[in-house]
Amino acid sequence: MRTALTGGSILVAGEWQHNADLVIEGDLIAEIRPAGTNMNSEKYIDISDHFLVPGFIDTQVNGGGGAFFNDAPTVDTLRTIASAHQTFGTTALLPTLISDDLDIVAEAIAAVDSAIQLGVPGVVGIHIEGPFLSSAKKGVHNPNKFRRIDEAAVALLTSLKNGVTLVTLAPEETTPDMIARLVEAGVIVSAGHTNATYGETIEAVDAGLTGFTHLYNAMAGLNSREPGVVGAALDNRSTYAGVIVDGHHVHAASLRIAMYAKGTEKIMLVTDAMPSVGAADKNFILQGHEITVEGGRCTTVDGTLAGSDLDMASAVRNAAAMLEVPLAVAVQMASANPARFLGLEGTQGDIKAGMRADLVLLDSNQKVQQVWISGNSTLTQ
Repeated sequence: MRTALTGGSILVAGEWQHNADLVIEGDLIAEIRPAGTNMNSEKYIDISDHFLVPGFIDTQVNGGGGAFFNDAPTVDTLRTIASAHQTFGTTALLPTLISDDLDIVAEAIAAVDSAIQLGVPGVVGIHIEGPFLSSAKKGVHNPNKFRRIDEAAVALLTSLKNGVTLVTLAPEETTPDMIARLVEAGVIVSAGHTNATYGETIEAVDAGLTGFTHLYNAMAGLNSREPGVVGAALDNRSTYAGVIVDGHHVHAASLRIAMYAKGTEKIMLVTDAMPSVGAADKNFILQGHEITVEGGRCTTVDGTLAGSDLDMASAVRNAAAMLEVPLAVAVQMASANPARFLGLEGTQGDIKAGMRADLVLLDSNQKVQQVWISGNSTLTQ
């Protein structure tokens, strides 16, 4: 069936086409034309006074809808998490497993494989955040789970048959050769929860590391004589940096500095979302720790930040305000940039004829009104 969305402002390749029409045919975008053109469609939806943007792609989602991936790494959990985030415009995500035993990692990989085979909307791979991390920058991760990457770990980390595998590790806890092996096997490698030096981080980049997980948070900072992980991230414009733009994790000035250094095309919005997103009961248990959610902050009893209560639609609005960029640029950070980082730019992250019809309709207040994943509408406000 051909469905025409008519009369809206459509973000096409980063530029607004105002008073335009778009046709969805099957799971793809068929065409984009000026409004009033005969679209020869069976169904018409008026999107006047609204903004149609590419679906948001979140590379770091620990939970949502009251479900936490580590607690139950199953297809049902993935359905719950993906559905909760679709409400906020996320049309593709990487369910994220924080540091755990390798048998739990194996269960999580198997669940993602099955979810993709079954066509669970929104699941495009897995993010394995640890357990190859630094105790010095553990954050809320359990350091008792931390370990070095050995041959068994390599075999596991490269075992996903369907979708994308992203691994966050501490460069100082492995070797450039091991990073290169993972990259050669198709794994995307990112630095996070790391106390590496600038030199160690650049060696990892030279070995194929391409990302930085929640830039500034849980990593060695920028100093005058030791630029650290943050300095390496800011100094290198070939890599991508995920940022949590919730007003709690990173100061707005630090976010703008990162954008100025790396360019808008290398900054990705991530949520680092916990089960509280899309859940009526915000508080939750994280690997035995009580997490309290107040004012958008998820914290342990000692005040340590434990992920976020952020959704992608809010991240886009926050980015526009805190980074002082137009809406189109904020959307780019939530769609086109993560698509390139994950190697999905040929099918997702933009609005063009032939691309997958992953779309988000925003009202004048930039609130989500409707979402399409592969041409299927998943939400009407």
